[in-house]
Amino acid sequence: MDQIQHKFIEVQGPELHVAGIGSGPDVVVFMHGFPEIWYSWRHQMVAMAGAGFRTLAPDFRGYGLSDPPLEPEKASFGDLIKDLGALLDALGIDKVFLVAKDFGAFPAYLFSLLHQERVRGVVTFNLPHRSPSHPIQYHEHLPEGFYISRWKEPGCAEADFGRLDAKTVVRNIYILFSRSEIPIAAENQEIMDIVHPSTPLPSWFTEGDLEEYGSLYQKSGFRTALQVPYRALKEDLGITDFIVKVPVLLVMGEKDYVLKFPGMEEYIRSGKVREFVPQLEIVFSPDGTHFIQEQSPDKVNQLILGFLKKYI
Repeated sequence: MDQIQHKFIEVQGPELHVAGIGSGPDVVVFMHGFPEIWYSWRHQMVAMAGAGFRTLAPDFRGYGLSDPPLEPEKASFGDLIKDLGALLDALGIDKVFLVAKDFGAFPAYLFSLLHQERVRGVVTFNLPHRSPSHPIQYHEHLPEGFYISRWKEPGCAEADFGRLDAKTVVRNIYILFSRSEIPIAAENQEIMDIVHPSTPLPSWFTEGDLEEYGSLYQKSGFRTALQVPYRALKEDLGITDFIVKVPVLLVMGEKDYVLKFPGMEEYIRSGKVREFVPQLEIVFSPDGTHFIQEQSPDKVNQLILGFLKKYI
């Protein structure tokens, strides 16, 4: 961890905070989810660097130490895709492997569609690639208290989160998202109230980790993080061919609540996903939760390295 270097790189105006370690021509870019930042990939960065890869982990704009957009309510996935391209240009990098988790999978897949020539392969955790013609209609099948339904409404999460400090918000979400049940609030209950204050952190997530997350979200707040991903999901990027043509590894934890989204498990296990990702490997981890890269870093590092080494 002490060897990880930090720099700020201007992309399209805002400065992105980028953590990095390792050197050489084979580059891996890690793309975080919510409520995460570059630190989520600390175990993988050190392991990949030790195996001879150059690793980079940016905070998305408005997350962690990266500058927020001028108008957070207009932030989009298109911004993240442009930021990635600008980051690679600024660093003189032509082609990379993308490793992404949670909503970070969206810009990773979309970047590979828009800039296939710059992507050697993609590894994603928690979310498969889907064509807009085959959306997951989870809102139609889950109660009003479903966390995404709540958070996509402007003002709802802001009021819920605003009762607590940033560290407690991150703590509650880590506890909720590490469970195997979809976070759904009861009637007249807020999402933050699902977690009792006495509930312990997951065994693999330390108080020191929580301090790191809390301090970074204390700086950035949640204004941009609630826009992207939760309020930018229907963005039209003008893509007409949604078939990902680069090699992809999808890792799903069998105890990840996302697997219980209506239609999700069937879409993956039936092989339907391969209609849009022909070169797809799928690994199911029996004990894996939504934070498998932090929960089981050694296992995840082996999976990523095994994939990368096939394509260098």
